[in-house]
Amino acid sequence: MKQNCRNQCHTIIKSAYLLAMFLLTIGILTACNTQSSNKEEQVETQATSESTKEQNVYPLTLKDEVGNEVTLSAKPTKIFAPVMEDSLLALGIKPTMQWSNGVKPQLYLQDQLQGVPEISFASGPPSAEAIMADKPDLIILHNSFYMENGTYEKYAKIAPTYVFNNAASDLESSIKILGQLFDETDKAEQALQGYQEKVDAAKTKLSSITEGKKVALIRFNAKGMFFMTDEYFSGYVLTHELGFEQSSYVKNGAFEISLEILPELDADYIFLINDGNLGDEFLNELKNSQIWQSTAAFKNNQVFETSEDYWLNGGIHAQGKVIEDVLEFLAL
Repeated sequence: MKQNCRNQCHTIIKSAYLLAMFLLTIGILTACNTQSSNKEEQVETQATSESTKEQNVYPLTLKDEVGNEVTLSAKPTKIFAPVMEDSLLALGIKPTMQWSNGVKPQLYLQDQLQGVPEISFASGPPSAEAIMADKPDLIILHNSFYMENGTYEKYAKIAPTYVFNNAASDLESSIKILGQLFDETDKAEQALQGYQEKVDAAKTKLSSITEGKKVALIRFNAKGMFFMTDEYFSGYVLTHELGFEQSSYVKNGAFEISLEILPELDADYIFLINDGNLGDEFLNELKNSQIWQSTAAFKNNQVFETSEDYWLNGGIHAQGKVIEDVLEFLAL
């Protein structure tokens, strides 16, 4: 009888254990299904929210900087924006084609543009047929020259086309406009804030050096030697961002350079930019000149050869690299 009691107790305990494990398993499965369902609902809700937001923004109609009306029926996904790849990437957007001078694209961006087909501007803007083959849903032109040479009229027949007066001369405005076109205003603000923080930090480091000091940028190409002004690209960065003064010789409007004027050049620091090695002949002529070697900047070792790749480009990435170069040149 005691044996039967023990057997019955054992059976009851075993049954209770199995029941408890069954209920626990059901509970875990239910919780997992609930979590999975909640995650799916969150993803669906987020996707619906983003879709609703996009529907609220588009269709979008606005005027470009030269007065053309541009209408976007939906968020653009296939973009042709030659020379504006830098600014697009700052917003996390890849174009479907990238600008090339016929020999190479913008090398400093290739870590982000690898695999994006190049389109050559060696003979001027590509034909409408070449652009049409890519079926863009938005074309962005970085300056008003495209209006003057008739390119805009051809491109505008392919897709909505936005034209800047000169995107390189006002980086902040152009980035904000791109943020509006792509409904990425938050990313535009973040990109600009990050760049401004870099500018501020560099300006603080350079403050003791830049005060009262003048700079000149000399660009070399197949036609000769030319001063670059402080209105765009690296010239803008050096003066407007970092606090150097522009050489009064450049400020007065003398842009083409002859060796004879070098003794008059009032630049404490000189930056040399060889445009794709096209200016090798003129650069070598300068370096071998006794007049050049007698300038104060040369004697003080305050002449720097730069990368034409990004010193001749505008955008957050290019201008950020110029700042990094200046800090390295001046050992800061």
